[in-house]
Amino acid sequence: MQQVNLKEKWRKTPHRPGVYLMKGEGGGIIYVGKAKDLHRRLANYFSPSRQTLENGKTRALIAAIRDFDYLEVRNDSESLILEQKLIKEYRPHYNVQLRDDKRYLLLRASRGDELPRFSTVRLRKDDGARYLGPFVHSTALKETLEWLNHRFRLRTCTARCPGPENYRHCHDDVIRHCSAPCIGRISPEEYRSNFEAALALLEGGARKEHLDALTQEMMEASDALDFERAAKLRDIRENIIKTLEPARRFARRSPDLPGTVNPDRDLQELADALGMATPPAVMECFDISNLSDNHIVASMVRFTNGRADNKAYRRYRIKGVDGQNDFASMLEVVRRRYTRIVNESSSLLGEYPELGVYARLKQLSAEGRAPITVPDLVVVDGGKGQLGVAMQVLAEIGLADMPVIGLAKRDEEIYFPDRDEPLVLSHDSGALRLLQRLRDEAHRFANNYNELLVRKRVRESKLDAFPGMTPKRKELLLLHFHTVPGIRARSAEEIAALPGISLAWAGRFTAWLAEH
Repeated sequence: MQQVNLKEKWRKTPHRPGVYLMKGEGGGIIYVGKAKDLHRRLANYFSPSRQTLENGKTRALIAAIRDFDYLEVRNDSESLILEQKLIKEYRPHYNVQLRDDKRYLLLRASRGDELPRFSTVRLRKDDGARYLGPFVHSTALKETLEWLNHRFRLRTCTARCPGPENYRHCHDDVIRHCSAPCIGRISPEEYRSNFEAALALLEGGARKEHLDALTQEMMEASDALDFERAAKLRDIRENIIKTLEPARRFARRSPDLPGTVNPDRDLQELADALGMATPPAVMECFDISNLSDNHIVASMVRFTNGRADNKAYRRYRIKGVDGQNDFASMLEVVRRRYTRIVNESSSLLGEYPELGVYARLKQLSAEGRAPITVPDLVVVDGGKGQLGVAMQVLAEIGLADMPVIGLAKRDEEIYFPDRDEPLVLSHDSGALRLLQRLRDEAHRFANNYNELLVRKRVRESKLDAFPGMTPKRKELLLLHFHTVPGIRARSAEEIAALPGISLAWAGRFTAWLAEH
């Protein structure tokens, strides 16, 4: 990677809010941070004080930095949102706080309901509702929503179509928070009018008028020496300002992100490096993850046009392999994946008898008729051995001519089925970085699945180990006898007295309990 004069580059950074991306050896993103003032924040890295260098993590990060990029934003809220997106995008080694699946709050307006309401959510769904946000100040949003519901007398109950039955258990009307449309105290039309006015405020309409009114109320309360009310009105006003502060949404893998990754350019570089006539628009990568002999899983991730195609990801539990055997596991998962692709297109494969199986699948994919689009390139996580077993399986199912490579972790060497020597690309080449992103995503997806299975196993009851146990029987036993020792203390006749359990089954079960 070309040497960069970091101090000289830092001196040219602006005194503006933004997000910065630290790059390590090979150009990979190793840390993402935000700043209200980029120039002053980056001074901690490129002109550090003695106190800064006392922190071991910061010292290690500074030593690893080889280059950096930054992106200016309009305000601190935007920097928070963009920082979160970039950490989830690049999963940098030195970031720890935002690498989980936490998301900023959204405000959902259920406009499709007869009596709509506002609620806070973290995921945007295609359900016809109006979504606002994300909002980085969650406390300010919740306080603003409480004021908004009070100000416009909106309902907060969770029933989709509330009626008199719901009203019996509701106290909002009593304390004058709700206009009680459920019992006709206000017509649905009037209620919707109030709701739309509240929504308009959240979207920026009449914002000044409402803030001015709150200011006036605050001054009047202060003049009347009601300082508690004045302070409360002040907090409401500040929360509204925080909540309605304009901030753009930054979509993952979008043009909003900095230019450290260019999928189209990287794809073309990869095609040139591998000697392919056209860039591989669809790539699939396999990875094996095993924490123990009992938890061996595999992942298959797909990139389309150089970008993650999350809906096409697949995960597998390895079934036919005893012990930890990466070669046998890779053989099983590749067979399962491509046997399925061939089988699902079998009724259409007879249309092109002059072509091989892979060429027929490519033709069907190009015409948009293939149930599953066949990949232009398959990447196996591993070296010559893993690549060999993958090619063995593909030959068995008629896909020996499908482009397949192996990517070895140690030196990032690229192996080909028909070559003895691997291809070694420069670590700062876009082609290798694209393959690394694909491989690392497969690795992350496999590890996440393995962790999920381990957590699930921990949650499982000991009763699940009995061969004849079903979820319904387990629930019934625990409902009546509460614990495993409580069940163990019962006779076969007592267990057989439960509905749906025979005496023969209860006898086998009690014998198993005594044994284990």
